[in-house]
Amino acid sequence: MTHSAPAAIREAAPAPPRRRARRSWTGWGFLAPFMAVFALVFLAPIAYSIYLSLFRNQLVGGNAFVGIENYQRTLADPVFWSALSRVAIFLAIQVPIMLGISLFVALAIDSGRLYGRNAFRITIFMPYAVPAVVAALMWGFMYGTRFGLIGNINEAFGVSVPNPLSPDFVLGAIGNIVTWEFVGYNMLIFYSALRVIPRTLYEAAEIDGAGQWRIIQAIKLPAIRGALVIATIFSIIGSFQLFNEPQILQSLAPNAITTNFTPNMLAYSLSFSGQQYNASATVAIIMGVITMVIAYAVQLRGMRKEV
Repeated sequence: MTHSAPAAIREAAPAPPRRRARRSWTGWGFLAPFMAVFALVFLAPIAYSIYLSLFRNQLVGGNAFVGIENYQRTLADPVFWSALSRVAIFLAIQVPIMLGISLFVALAIDSGRLYGRNAFRITIFMPYAVPAVVAALMWGFMYGTRFGLIGNINEAFGVSVPNPLSPDFVLGAIGNIVTWEFVGYNMLIFYSALRVIPRTLYEAAEIDGAGQWRIIQAIKLPAIRGALVIATIFSIIGSFQLFNEPQILQSLAPNAITTNFTPNMLAYSLSFSGQQYNASATVAIIMGVITMVIAYAVQLRGMRKEV
């Protein structure tokens, strides 16, 4: 009896009120410098571009608000659609070839049967370290029919190799440069994903009698699906942002590469040559939206799990 009463009193006594947890702002303090830079160099330019796209600088009245009229004019402009279709063709042909080569190289290195794979991996990755401007200049002089590699071949063998910088082949020539630049980058993404796969899965598959091709189909490719989606999204964004290579090659092939060869070149020409900043901002916003929608669609399609 002497021990039960205090226990009953303790059980009957109300529980002390919990102190309300104070919100900690320490995490936001660490994040504040990044958010400030992010807002300054990313969000602010986008907001200013949207602002410019809603106005037009007129001779009479100055900078006047026109709403979506700039977007209507751009979407009705055949020059814009010609540039957009050009990069769409580039995307549809160059990206699968580049990613296919990168995947093949990554699988070859990961197989362990490639002699000197470390040196080979570094060699494949080295072109990515070359700036795009330098790469375009280098390949541009190689493409030259009067002073470059193509011209030397024509002179040495007495043949007539088609000019890669002609209007019929210039898009393929640019695709070759971009592929040379980024095969190593995408290879590194795929190879890193392959190295994460547990080796026990390969051993179990070999015990079951699976060959290398079957291991690639059933284990490797499904395991690096996320890496494939990421590389595809990066490649899509890079294709719609195509600018450096055609801009540099324009002086070597003025008849094939015009100032509106790609949407980015069109926006650059409108801004710096035509002083049409509102139209340039409109092109940039439209391309940003198109790129975002397509990249998001690819992400949803690629990351969708099979039932």
